[in-house]
Amino acid sequence: MGCVEKFERDIVMHPIKHFLIITRHRHQVIKHCAKCGLIMQGLLHDLSKYSPTEFLRGSRYFLGTKSPNEAEREQNGYSIAWIHHQGRNKHHFEYWKDYNFQTRVLTPIKMPYRYVAEMFCDRLAASKIYQGKNYCDSHPLEYFMKGKSTRIIHPDTSNELELLLRMLNEKGENEVFKFIKHRIQNNYIY
Repeated sequence: MGCVEKFERDIVMHPIKHFLIITRHRHQVIKHCAKCGLIMQGLLHDLSKYSPTEFLRGSRYFLGTKSPNEAEREQNGYSIAWIHHQGRNKHHFEYWKDYNFQTRVLTPIKMPYRYVAEMFCDRLAASKIYQGKNYCDSHPLEYFMKGKSTRIIHPDTSNELELLLRMLNEKGENEVFKFIKHRIQNNYIY
C-alpha cells in the first residue's frame, strides 16, 4: 500500500460536525446583520462554505475550537479552502486588493462600509461560536489586536473595524449595532 493510500485511509472526516458549526455561525451572522439593517447580506453570508472546495476541506480538517483552515494551513503551508473563501466573500478584507499602477504591487483597497459592517458581524459571530460559554465582548478585539501588526489591510478599513470592536468591548453589541445601522442608513463613508 502506497503512502497516499495509507494517508487517505487515516483521515477522519467530520461532515456533520462541520455542517453544524458553519450553519450555527451563519445563523449568528444573519441575526447580527439584521440588527445592522443588512438583511440580504446576512442571508447570503458565507454560502461558499457549503461548496465542495470549502466544505470537504472543512470536514477533513475540522477542529471544533477554531477554523479548519488553520489545520489545513499547518499541514500544507496554505489553505485551499481559505483561498477559495476569501476570493468570493466581500466581507473579508483580503478580497479587497488590486494592483497599484504606480508601484505595480498588489495593494489593499478601502472596503465599502456595508462590508466592514458584515466583517464586524462575522468576527463577533466567530468569537461567540468558538468561545462558547466563555465568550465575552473583549474577545473579538483581542483576536483583532493579535494580528494587527502583520495584517495587510487598508489602514482606513483597519481603523474602522478597530473602532467597532473597541465600541463592542466598551459599550456592548446593542450599542454597536445601533451605531452601524445609523451609519448605513445615512450612507456613511469613512
